[in-house]
Amino acid sequence: MNFSTQEREIGTQSGSTDLKEIAADVVRRAMQGGATAAEAVAMDGSEFSTVVRLGEVETLKESGSKAIGVRVFFGQRAASTYSSDLTPEGVKQLVDSALALAKITSEDPFAGIPEVSQLGKLEGDLDLYYDDVYSLSTADRIDYARRAEKAALDADPRIVNSEGGTFDAAIGYKVLANSHGFVGDYQRSYCSVSAVPIAQVEGSSMQRDYWYSVAMTLKKLESPEEVGKIAAQRTLRRIGARKVKTAKVPIVFERTVAGALVGHIFEAVNGDSIYRGASFLTGKLNEKIAGDNINVVDDGTMRGGFGTSPFDSEGVPSRKTVVVENGVLKSYLLNTYTAKKLNMQTTGNASRGLAGTPGIGPGNFFLQPGAKSLEQIIGDIKEGLFVTEFLGFGVNLVTGDFSRGASGLWIENGELTYPVEEITVAGNLKDMFFNIAEIGNDLEFRGAIASPTLRIDGMTVAGE
Repeated sequence: MNFSTQEREIGTQSGSTDLKEIAADVVRRAMQGGATAAEAVAMDGSEFSTVVRLGEVETLKESGSKAIGVRVFFGQRAASTYSSDLTPEGVKQLVDSALALAKITSEDPFAGIPEVSQLGKLEGDLDLYYDDVYSLSTADRIDYARRAEKAALDADPRIVNSEGGTFDAAIGYKVLANSHGFVGDYQRSYCSVSAVPIAQVEGSSMQRDYWYSVAMTLKKLESPEEVGKIAAQRTLRRIGARKVKTAKVPIVFERTVAGALVGHIFEAVNGDSIYRGASFLTGKLNEKIAGDNINVVDDGTMRGGFGTSPFDSEGVPSRKTVVVENGVLKSYLLNTYTAKKLNMQTTGNASRGLAGTPGIGPGNFFLQPGAKSLEQIIGDIKEGLFVTEFLGFGVNLVTGDFSRGASGLWIENGELTYPVEEITVAGNLKDMFFNIAEIGNDLEFRGAIASPTLRIDGMTVAGE
């Protein structure tokens, strides 16, 4: 089934009013049932996904969903339920189940929703929704995926196979209501295109790589042809990859993998990890945890950001939080629960689905860029490694120990020379963040967490 823009337009006056009324009604029913506090989350969305492999459609998925969840409190007891049955009978059963569960759960002195004074939302258009992501016909969407793959396959005769081209689109509408009278809603859209070609030459193993583009509107999506071309280039440069001898050398992390390192900072300042003592940054507030050149920001207010929203999943306005300033840890990222645990204030980073207690999510979490280009950073290195991909997992957030499989390109005399694979890069996050020698000027968001290119000294490349 193909949803046209008109058929699946969500957040229209009638659709938004319906979900708002249902969410408010759920809260009202919960309070009438004896709850001391309640909140409801309602979501409506549609998703499309297709994979084209060697020109033929391999998978095609279209789905639409509408559901609601409620969290109720009896003093310090809490429980949540959710349902896709939005009929009066379904809503009644949803609330009754939550009320019954809450009465038998254990007390938690830190449970609750935000105070009235903490609630609110950003006003104005945040550029999060564009209806053009659902303006294409199914055939046109498939064609996006096919064009990306074809561009990769046609780029070079050494591209001999493909894991496919993809096109995805999604639109979503979210409502949050609570017993303090807060009601907020917003829409979000998303689209992406990718290609994963495979290359091989005689006497060499097969190599694969990928490229993708993601945006909230088709207008900002890279063309399928450009995506396929870059995917092919990235794949071809891996042909003839070899191991290198174990050494301590400067390592340059391409921005796509540097984002994973910045993601470890987010995990380490996550209030859940902090109050559990499961982070190497526990107890380090206002202490030096990185070099003077390190500034990390979480900004949920950026127009058009992948992590932007007018309010968090508890109804607290999104905000900009300086997490690390000139190497000093300035703030953890908290929701209401973790803030109470730590005797602090929420930073508006609550994140949740339909059920369960809120977790903590990033706004737009990023390392501020520097002045040098990728070429300048590589050009300063006599011998080192340019990492283009991480493999597997090997990070201990408690101790900071870091060890991950990697592949990339060897640097000699300021130039990329030959591809390398089957290596491991190792260090400790506590040292790595002090040893970031260079920060690139190429910050680009392809998600809620982002980083420019990074050069880190003092790490070990483990090979032969």
